[in-house]
Amino acid sequence: MLRRTQERFKRLLPGGVGGGRGLVLLVAAALGIWLITGFYRVQPGEQGIELLFGKFVKITAPGLNYWLPAPIGDVILTNVERTNQITVGYRSPSDTGRTGRKIKVPEESLMLTGDQNIIDVEFVVQWRIKDAANYRFNIREPEATVKIAAESAIREVMGQTPLEGALTNQRPEVEAKTRDLLQGILDSYASGILIVAVKQQEVNAPAAVIDAFDEVQRARQDQERLINEARLYRNDIVPRARGEAERVIQQATAYKDKVVRDAEGEAQRFVSVYDAYSKGQEVTARRLYLERMQDILGDTQKIIIDQGAAGSGVVPYLPLPEIQKRQLGQQTEQTNRGADR
Repeated sequence: MLRRTQERFKRLLPGGVGGGRGLVLLVAAALGIWLITGFYRVQPGEQGIELLFGKFVKITAPGLNYWLPAPIGDVILTNVERTNQITVGYRSPSDTGRTGRKIKVPEESLMLTGDQNIIDVEFVVQWRIKDAANYRFNIREPEATVKIAAESAIREVMGQTPLEGALTNQRPEVEAKTRDLLQGILDSYASGILIVAVKQQEVNAPAAVIDAFDEVQRARQDQERLINEARLYRNDIVPRARGEAERVIQQATAYKDKVVRDAEGEAQRFVSVYDAYSKGQEVTARRLYLERMQDILGDTQKIIIDQGAAGSGVVPYLPLPEIQKRQLGQQTEQTNRGADR
């Protein structure tokens, strides 16, 4: 079989296998095939790591590239757009490969707060690869490194945060500080990892005292509700009080303007009368006397007796106006009685 195979191969090569030209063609063909295997494609969302005798050379971008094939060179393709996720404080069913509820890990979730209280924190770390070379060569177990660093970072942040703030309004601040601190730790390792987000899933007091903490939270919610109601009442009553005060001020201003103008008019009238009196004192005095007497006697009943007339003085008269008034009063009284009946 070896002899027959050798004879067939000789017939394929011009000049025989022992010929120099055939050997060159054989080597050139093998070299060409070997060089062709150096072409590789980097898909979108990937980075290519080129190695020369096992040493890192450079990172290549997506597209068609060429590098020396093995055993001289090698290319490692790494997905840098996939978002990876690590859970701390619990294990989800997808992590354990089981179905059912999540599994708590108290040794990861329990930690101390800034006011020496215990808090139970479950959170998720999302991360991506930003430098494939550093990720491949600078850390041995990337996921374990991210998990340990994340646990250390959140314990440090929680150690500076009071329990009340960690449970309520400081949760976004805790997440932001943990993400920044964790990113700084991984950058110091030159890990090539980018922290996308740190998200707290459940933050509770320990199970032994959770009822008391829930009661405190309900009391705080009632406090917030009462404060909001008081603010609504204030926002309703204060504008109305201000409007009423403005109305009183406007009325007082109008009254002041009226009194001032009336006083100015009276003063001007007095000045006018005085000017007229200065020009004709006797005439003005007579006119003023007549005007005053008209004001006094205008609405009164009066009897004028002309003493200079001929006769025996006062003549008796029948008081007809008084009789008419009495009759009118009696008629009105009778009408009212009839209406009451």
